[in-house]
Amino acid sequence: MQNPDDSLERAARAQGYLRIAGVDEVGRGPLAGPVTAAAVVLDMHATPPGLNDSKKLTARTRAALDAQLRQKAEISIAHASVAEIDSLNILRASHLAMERAVAGLNPAPDYLLIDGNMIPRGLSLPAQAVVKGDARSVSIAAASIVAKTCRDRIMVDLAQQHPGYGWETNAGYPSKSHRLALINLGVTPHHRRSFKPVHNILYQEKSISD
Repeated sequence: MQNPDDSLERAARAQGYLRIAGVDEVGRGPLAGPVTAAAVVLDMHATPPGLNDSKKLTARTRAALDAQLRQKAEISIAHASVAEIDSLNILRASHLAMERAVAGLNPAPDYLLIDGNMIPRGLSLPAQAVVKGDARSVSIAAASIVAKTCRDRIMVDLAQQHPGYGWETNAGYPSKSHRLALINLGVTPHHRRSFKPVHNILYQEKSISD
């Protein structure tokens, strides 16, 4: 199993780039909550050991790495709201969150390593799209950890306002219990109405009440 390393960062440095940011987003798949992106510029001389794709790490390990990164790296986190997801579509909203995260870095980076196969159209900096980047680049892995830790905390907070959907454990993803809660408890303001399981429930409710 491949662990991320700094080979992509070294290649960018060899081209003369100095401030290299890893960019990743989390939360494309959930039925509820924002999509969250992070942009991280690592200090390559003080990189926390154990950086990896956030999905491969336990919540405790992610939290520990997130705390270290906040001390040792430059971090910007940004979101696209449920309303933006529903009006734009999830891909464009996730790119918007990435663009906002990059814009929040000061001073600005001069090169971007972006997880995925597309460079968001609002980014004008030199950039490289890296498929499965969170498993290949330490900078993208760091961004994935920071973004997921932040978004999970948001969903825990929202779970306290809207109990019963299990957001504190499923982070808004369509788990069986979340789908059942949608049917039994209905749709909250934090649900993505453009997503089929949510849309279908709203449509059924409308049909029944018409």
